[in-house]
Amino acid sequence: MTVYGSFPGTRPRRLRTTPAMRRMVAETRLHPADLILPAFVREGAGEPVAISAMPGVVQHSLDTLRKAAVDAVSAGVSGIMLFGVPEDAKKDATGTAGTDPEGILQVAVRAVREEVGDDLVIMSDLCLDEYTDHGHCGVLDAGGRVDNDATLERYAEMAQVQADAGVHVVGTSGMMDGQVGVVRDALDTIGKEDVAVLAYAVKYSSAFYGPFREAVGSSLTGDRKTYQQDPANSRESLRELALDLEEGADMVMVKPAGPYLDVLAKVAAEVDVPVAAYQISGEYSMIEAAAEKGWIDRDKAILESLTGIKRAGAGMILTYWATEVARAL
Repeated sequence: MTVYGSFPGTRPRRLRTTPAMRRMVAETRLHPADLILPAFVREGAGEPVAISAMPGVVQHSLDTLRKAAVDAVSAGVSGIMLFGVPEDAKKDATGTAGTDPEGILQVAVRAVREEVGDDLVIMSDLCLDEYTDHGHCGVLDAGGRVDNDATLERYAEMAQVQADAGVHVVGTSGMMDGQVGVVRDALDTIGKEDVAVLAYAVKYSSAFYGPFREAVGSSLTGDRKTYQQDPANSRESLRELALDLEEGADMVMVKPAGPYLDVLAKVAAEVDVPVAAYQISGEYSMIEAAAEKGWIDRDKAILESLTGIKRAGAGMILTYWATEVARAL
């Protein structure tokens, strides 16, 4: 019988003996600057409104959003991604609240910019789903399907009002064909060449978006399978990626993160632009729920999940734990 110890050069465990040793040889390191905080702001809210499906996350008032932005800066977080939650009465078929200069998202962008200036990268969700009475990410045609080209016209308007409000980055999350090129042209037309485009190049139609629907007060019935990507496929992700890069994307996103680490790794290997991944609401809620039951160690599970996303190739991670984790690192 061969004794393993007779091969003195083959003991990987030597590099795991102490916390200091493990820290020294770690191949993947999380840093506060890797993190981006998604934040919801509710029109007319005088105080934050709890989101029942996302314990610890709220729909902010403008005042608490300002505080959240300051807290993120102090923790070393790099960015904040803003989502507007309009009053139900302001939703309509074409999402006009999304292009109103006084719409909640534009007001929120201005408030955060006034509060933290350039100390935080202010990102905005460029999509119509929060603002339409049908809950889809675009304008519907007579048959009830999303009209790609009519939607692009609305996205161009959204990009311009968000840029005028002071956003640093627009996040094209609607998954319309050609959206990046149209948004880039719209920004350049009004002299906003410095506003970057974060392309949601890979966005799957996922069951894990469930809690997000509550967070943004979505009016959606049905699903978005005709324009978001099929979870069974990965090759088409690279096609979408190539198209977005050709159209001028400055950064690219994979969403969700955890269930699609294989796709994230492929994307990271393909590109020479920054790669983001969004740890979405369902990923957050599963960990929080399991921890509440005492089934897992909450803090360890959070760090492990984020480390896995970073290891797969994300340079930037959108996570609802951004400020908490940044403070702990």
